[in-house]
Amino acid sequence: MRDTVDPDGLSDQLLRWYDAHARVMPWRTLPQDRAAGVRPDPYRVWLSEVMLQQTTVAAVKDYFHRFTARWPDVAALAAARDADVMGEWAGLGYYARARNLLKCARAVVAEHGGRFPGTVAGLRTLPGIGPYTAAAIAAIAFDEAATVVDGNVERVMARLHLVQTPLPDAKAELTRLAAILTPALRPGDYAQAVMDLGATICTPRNPACGLCPWMQSCLARREGVQADLPRKRAKPEKPTRHGVLWLARRGDAWLLERRPDKGLLGGMLGFPGDAWDGAGGPAPAEAEWTEIGEVRHTFTHFHLILRLHIATLGREAVLRGTLVPKADFRPADLPTVMRKAFDLASSALALS
Repeated sequence: MRDTVDPDGLSDQLLRWYDAHARVMPWRTLPQDRAAGVRPDPYRVWLSEVMLQQTTVAAVKDYFHRFTARWPDVAALAAARDADVMGEWAGLGYYARARNLLKCARAVVAEHGGRFPGTVAGLRTLPGIGPYTAAAIAAIAFDEAATVVDGNVERVMARLHLVQTPLPDAKAELTRLAAILTPALRPGDYAQAVMDLGATICTPRNPACGLCPWMQSCLARREGVQADLPRKRAKPEKPTRHGVLWLARRGDAWLLERRPDKGLLGGMLGFPGDAWDGAGGPAPAEAEWTEIGEVRHTFTHFHLILRLHIATLGREAVLRGTLVPKADFRPADLPTVMRKAFDLASSALALS
């Protein structure tokens, strides 16, 4: 492995490619607009970067449109009700991001007069903004020559420089190589260009090398091993957890509880469960519970199988949770695993 020569030449090649092939996305200021003096909105850049963590562009677009229509700037989001934001986030997963989104918006308003800091160092002081997100916002919104490295960039750098060390061990080396190529001029466009390159050309499988602006310089392509890189350490097999959810209805009201802020599905609305996640307890009412089946869901670190028990409550005392009329909550506001349970329980109760 060796450093690729002429980093300025490579950066210029990629920027020319980006000028012609930049993806159109609702949060992006296209290169021709930037050249005409249009500046990216830091709020939209920040919101998109938080949403895109561990998620695809296709999954994020509708959420981004809904968020920006409902909360068009950081001050509006900072003033939002926590439950409203968590409800709009439902289905995107990694719910700590939504809690940090609110904390960050409120910090920007309270501590920075509603303006995002324009440097990596300043952005790192805000809740929920780590090294990658700070670099992305600083580069894209403020044109700081920050090095932005996500999974796409790691893959591009590993192939361009023929880095054989597996991830995650290679992260520091790939970041160093990415920094060499980051230009002082147009760093925001360059950051988006290299991510676009990885997303559309230098893809994980079957990279379209014939369309790549770096085709002639790519060391992995010369060796014919581009599809094998980056190498990755073998992942341990995910364990499977088992648990119970209790779904009860009295009239048109469902028994729900707000989960603790910290932990899995933190702050989200859901159904009472047992201790499968460390946050549950016994059945929420002394009722006639009927087991109706199970739902399965996979989280980042484990698979989950939940057995569902349903009941129609009479005058039984409710020991946990709150009976919420159907008109006062949207099933779409539930996290995905809870929505699966709701759908199955609704069908079973309709048939009973």
